[in-house]
Amino acid sequence: MSGCIEKFGDTIESGIGSFFHRVGSFVGNAPRKTIALCILLAVAMGGGFATWETENRPEELWVPQDTTAEEETSLYESYFASTTRFNSIIVQAKGSDNVLTKEALSNAMKMHNFIETEVVVVDDGDANHKEGDDNKYTLTEVCVPAGGACASRFDGVCNCLITSILGQWNYDLETLENDANILQTLSGYGTKDDLTAVLGNPKFDADGNIESAEAFTLAYFLTSRAYTKDGNEIDPINEAWEEAAFLEGAQAVSKNYTNIEVDYFAARSFSDEFGGAITGDLALVQISYILAFLFLGANLGNLRCGNGSRWSMSVAALVTVGLSTAAGFGLSSLFGLFFGPVHSLLPFILLGIGVDDAFVIVNAFNRERKTKRSAEDNETLAKRSASSLARAGASITVTSLTDLVAFAISSSSALPALASFCAYAAISIFFLWLFASTFFTACLVLDERRQRDNRRECLCCLTRKNELEEDDDENFKEDLVSRYFRNYHAPAILSNVGKVIVFVVFAGLLGFGIYGAMNLSVEDSERNFIPADSYLNDYFDATDDYFPSQGIALQIVFEESDKIYASRVELANLKSRLSGLSEKSPYIAEPVSEEVYKNVMDGLNSYLAATGTDGIAANMTLGDDNWPTTEAEFVTLLKTYTEISGPGSFYARDVVFNDSGDKLEAIKVNSEYVRLTKTFRGEILDDADRQIDAMEDTRTMIAGWTDLPPATPYSEKFLSIEGFKIIRRELFMNVGLAIAAVAVIVFFTVANPITAILITANVAFCIVEILGFMFALGIVIDSVSVINIVLAVGLSVDYSAHVGHCFMVKGGDDKNKRSLEALADIGAAVLSGAISTFLAVLVLLFSTSYVFVTLSRQFALTVILGVSHGLILLPVLLAVFGPKPFNSANEQEQEDNKEVEEGSDDKAGKTSHNENSSDDKAGKT
Repeated sequence: MSGCIEKFGDTIESGIGSFFHRVGSFVGNAPRKTIALCILLAVAMGGGFATWETENRPEELWVPQDTTAEEETSLYESYFASTTRFNSIIVQAKGSDNVLTKEALSNAMKMHNFIETEVVVVDDGDANHKEGDDNKYTLTEVCVPAGGACASRFDGVCNCLITSILGQWNYDLETLENDANILQTLSGYGTKDDLTAVLGNPKFDADGNIESAEAFTLAYFLTSRAYTKDGNEIDPINEAWEEAAFLEGAQAVSKNYTNIEVDYFAARSFSDEFGGAITGDLALVQISYILAFLFLGANLGNLRCGNGSRWSMSVAALVTVGLSTAAGFGLSSLFGLFFGPVHSLLPFILLGIGVDDAFVIVNAFNRERKTKRSAEDNETLAKRSASSLARAGASITVTSLTDLVAFAISSSSALPALASFCAYAAISIFFLWLFASTFFTACLVLDERRQRDNRRECLCCLTRKNELEEDDDENFKEDLVSRYFRNYHAPAILSNVGKVIVFVVFAGLLGFGIYGAMNLSVEDSERNFIPADSYLNDYFDATDDYFPSQGIALQIVFEESDKIYASRVELANLKSRLSGLSEKSPYIAEPVSEEVYKNVMDGLNSYLAATGTDGIAANMTLGDDNWPTTEAEFVTLLKTYTEISGPGSFYARDVVFNDSGDKLEAIKVNSEYVRLTKTFRGEILDDADRQIDAMEDTRTMIAGWTDLPPATPYSEKFLSIEGFKIIRRELFMNVGLAIAAVAVIVFFTVANPITAILITANVAFCIVEILGFMFALGIVIDSVSVINIVLAVGLSVDYSAHVGHCFMVKGGDDKNKRSLEALADIGAAVLSGAISTFLAVLVLLFSTSYVFVTLSRQFALTVILGVSHGLILLPVLLAVFGPKPFNSANEQEQEDNKEVEEGSDDKAGKTSHNENSSDDKAGKT
């Protein structure tokens, strides 16, 4: 059995080596042609940009497809299209705990008057402007039309859907200032529960009359005019009004008024703040590229320009990444994949992988030099290119292939953004492997010719005046880092005491990782996407302080006119079915006010109970249940009741009739959940687990209402909650499949089961430890961290696979010595690649956006833990459990020993000849 395995390993190794030997030979003989072909290929793939599509809509990025929530949303929007934009201000007293004073309310009214009357000019050719002054808008022209906003008026701004206590004075400053008893006027707003819903921390007297409050809300609802353009949902008219009227008015409060302060939120705020943070941090990515260039140039060759410098190869490495990015993005676009916000991270990720490949190829090129540069002709260089790529090809193939497959597996994710990102990454990594093996190697051949001919680096057509400086020793000399691994690092960890310490330390790390991974939780981290210094954080903090009971909106849609009429009494009393559910799942808030519970059937029932046939039901026959006796009269009554000028205009948006108006198609009942949040390490986050329970139990409850018309629950948040349901499964499934794929790929590329098992176990341990440190750093399972964990699998393999493969090509029976030689050979390249990646990550640690902060932390963890496992734990595992080398490795060792012996004989002969010459000279003397 062992003989078959060894034969299989030798076959795979020789096959890969032979393939790359041919590639290296072609590149070495025709480097310019190779470079031209690579550029032509990248340009051809770049043609895919003609079909480039971007996508920025959250529901198309982070919402699982084909879920129950999608079906519910589709049904809801078929009746009640989501056409509302929400803008809110929380007004607070400054220097006082009571905002219900005439002075404070007057200043708030002045702020509102600016927002109401400000004329906004919108210059957008795509927008659907109104007739006349088709580019000028005020609040009354952009708001959602609805009656009931004011106490005693129905025209102007009172015909807009606005929620605020200022409506008690019809949004008129003079009316407010002439009011002798504002608290008595406020009592007419509604019940105690109604006031509690719009006042922050209110206080009532023993009779339930309002005495004071610390804050109140002022909410504006706009009619959405959004449309999709290039994958972005835009609404230029409302966005312009929100910026020039709403935000301008709210931001001016601190300058204009001394006794009130406000916190505010506009529908455009999140995209403004998040987009601004991302844009600002993209500059840091550019700095990371500069750092990578400097580190590459300083470590691929001599730091000082001159003999042995390779600054041009640093440029070539970055161009390789650029070509890979262009080709990968172009082909991905050609395949119809969209480009989302997180895709902007890919060039940075490709940089980390590409730099690692560059160091490995250059290391092999250096070690294959057997003579002085000045003695190499183009044919000799072509042979060195062939042998170098044969040496490095298998190593970069195993890392690239594992990276590619890890991302390819995750491209089947149910989250569209993750699936598209991983598909982009897999395709781009293929081109990175291709161009590293061809374009970069061709540039390296040309650079070696330049150095041989003693030409300048920047002006390569010019020859240096100084002669080429070369050592007397013709062979490759190990650099400082390689000597460190040979003389210090490897002896320390491979000693008996060193092995024990390594096993103990890494066992502790693994135990910590297991503990942290088991405690990682799925959380809604939406607030984390907002920069720390954003005004939105103040708004959310104020909401938590003043309105802690406000939760996620819930709508229940009932269909079919005849069944709605047949269940009219039960629907009017639906409040009883939704009571007592706030303390446990489904966590539906108690229906105690119209701010929390709004039911058109309940409202109509109360109206009929109060007016009978004296109101709009005149000329109708009411039955014993006080409802119309026929469905036709019921539909007519409901339509009249909910018209803008009707007594139930408050419910105008809760009913849908057919085109002719004689049939009721659907009604909706508005409710909400209690606030489902929790405090996580000092931060208030949405409680994902309770939100999942609430959604599932709401569906179960409504499905049990068999005596009512067909009912469907809907909440805009359900789409996100569906993502919470699957994201943990996605994380562990994708990581598990990626690690399994790593095991298979490493087996076929490293071609030895024992080494493959050790590398795979090493990677698995590393991933578990990364999950543990994520828990320690407070990083939760969300859409961003899942992407980075998939990335961590690929990067962790890079650091281990190089060492494992190098161990297999080191001949001899002493496994300690083979581990030492592997570290001396490949350790410097692996460490240099890790350091360059870490330096680039170091810059991103100073970013402000959640995406880049999370990326940098997880990337740093991956680099530190990955390189530690690859250069410390794996060599020890190989020294203890490692298999025999490939037969070709033993043969190569014998050849190397023979060359060493011949070299010693040559040196001895030269020494003897010199001694004889000295004797002859002495004799003549």
